[in-house]
Amino acid sequence: MGLFSSPAKVYKPAADVDLGPGSDEFYISPNVKAPRVAGLLVKIFVWILEMPIVGQIVLYILKKDNLINKLVSDADIPEPPLFTATHSWEDTPEQNVRLTKPDLSAAERVQEAVSCLPARLEATLAADAPSQQQGLKRWTIRDFVDAYSSGETTPVQVATRFLAAVKESSAPGLNMAFFISCDPEDVTRQAEESTLRYQRGAPLSALDGVLVAVKDEIDCAPYPTTGGTRWLAAARRCVADAACVAQLRACGAVLAGKANMHELGAGTSGINPHHGSARNPYNASKIAGGSSSGSAAVVCAGLCPVALGVDGGGSVRMPAALCGVVGFKPTAGRLSNAGVLPLNWTVGMPGILAGTVEDALIAYSAIVDQSQPSYLRPELNLPQLKSTLSMNNIKLAKYAKWFNDSAEDIRSCCDKALKTLQAHYGWQTVDVTVPEIEEMRLAHYVTIGSECTTSLAKYLDKLKRSEIGWDARVALSVYGSFSSRAYLNSQRIRNRQMYFHKEIFKTADVIVSPMTGVTAYTLQDDAFDTGELDYINGAALVRYSIAGNFLGLPAITVMVGHDKGGLPIGLQFIGRPWSEATLLHIAFAMQEACAKGHKKPAVFYDLLKKE
Repeated sequence: MGLFSSPAKVYKPAADVDLGPGSDEFYISPNVKAPRVAGLLVKIFVWILEMPIVGQIVLYILKKDNLINKLVSDADIPEPPLFTATHSWEDTPEQNVRLTKPDLSAAERVQEAVSCLPARLEATLAADAPSQQQGLKRWTIRDFVDAYSSGETTPVQVATRFLAAVKESSAPGLNMAFFISCDPEDVTRQAEESTLRYQRGAPLSALDGVLVAVKDEIDCAPYPTTGGTRWLAAARRCVADAACVAQLRACGAVLAGKANMHELGAGTSGINPHHGSARNPYNASKIAGGSSSGSAAVVCAGLCPVALGVDGGGSVRMPAALCGVVGFKPTAGRLSNAGVLPLNWTVGMPGILAGTVEDALIAYSAIVDQSQPSYLRPELNLPQLKSTLSMNNIKLAKYAKWFNDSAEDIRSCCDKALKTLQAHYGWQTVDVTVPEIEEMRLAHYVTIGSECTTSLAKYLDKLKRSEIGWDARVALSVYGSFSSRAYLNSQRIRNRQMYFHKEIFKTADVIVSPMTGVTAYTLQDDAFDTGELDYINGAALVRYSIAGNFLGLPAITVMVGHDKGGLPIGLQFIGRPWSEATLLHIAFAMQEACAKGHKKPAVFYDLLKKE
């Protein structure tokens, strides 16, 4: 066991664990004690970690202090490993859905999704706010298309306003750092082509002319894919659109540029020393969250109704919650990973950030992977959002100890939102126990870290360390220290968690939780050049994210209110495999129930304004 060892955990068989509300399972809140480190202290810490012997000792102590050795590496676990989070198709009945034909094109699927929307989409999410100054008017995909079709405006005019807004937001006064790259000529060319199609009365789909940002972890021609670094684009050339981007392009979407991100996706803040740190439009002194920071921020600021992100550990849903937008991660395998940087094979996949649930549905319908033979492909149900109000007998599983392990403002706001759902729709909350939450977080951390260093090994072996940001160097040092035993035991924990969640889904339709344990925290000047090591806030931000990735489950977050400082709070719903339609129904119901209190971000652009 070694010099710094502590008794390892002995797990009882998963089938013997009580999942009921009265379970005696002990809830472990993240045992994170390390103080925040930034600036010169980060550099000193990196130098220590990269010393051959001393660094190994420090890493061992850190893993012991954070319980990785006790709960994962050295643990006695009866289950065999489960190496992937894939799910076989199960025909689970869903209410009020539309089954799509298997041979539809992306544009045809978008039309199917539009037909599922309510007859009138409400553009003003806070119509009853005390003043229009406070109220949030968020234009939807359908608002843009209606404006284009009526001739009220054109994609070129909107693209021109967009490019002016990007320039303004990037200037020293704001320095929002939304994008790593945005090519005005390419954006204008796409908008001109879209405008011509509308003039001819032949738009490609309801996404034609709609601006969509793409996280710089996803290939999108003509841009390089940097992964938030300053070296990866040269080492790995982008030669074609990723599958999800190609489908959006086929629908006529205007690809707006490559959105900023945390370097290599290895952090939760979105602080990037190479390309600037994406700021939160609700308060530019706060983080946007990571790693899909730019994608969340551009949607929040009104620059795009939809953006693509990649979610390996809450990296779509977490920044969505911090920026007050919808974050949607479908079931593992529902979207293609082709053309996405392979940073985490078994836990990561593309995801959608949108201003509304309706827009998330439209984007989802466009990018679902239909490349497999029809007999291998799961059925695609789209939710009839116009009939959400008639949904009945929905059961929401809640683990109180986990749900309440968040800041007071988040806890009270999410609890109030849940009671609102119950009051409006008569849906039932079912008390359950989700065991071994912290064990799952640590197992996921070992998994995503091991997969990241392995996928990058061919580049890192040839790379000067000075080309990597300081905080990313710390992450890579920790990731590279995990043993094969730690990785295998993590997959055994994945097997246990898959069993627990399947059992819970026998009694409930979704699991509900806050999306984050804290709201967006303050960007500090000493972190801009080096990044920061803030494991306390990091653990709080990922606390509710892990099951969606580690177990490949669909999950969605929607804003339900604000903290005392006016920062957004998100509520999350986690669903059964392939139950995206039910999740979108529930998220839409939650959105409609809470919409009146939404506030306008401090940095916000109205791209449909009339001249």
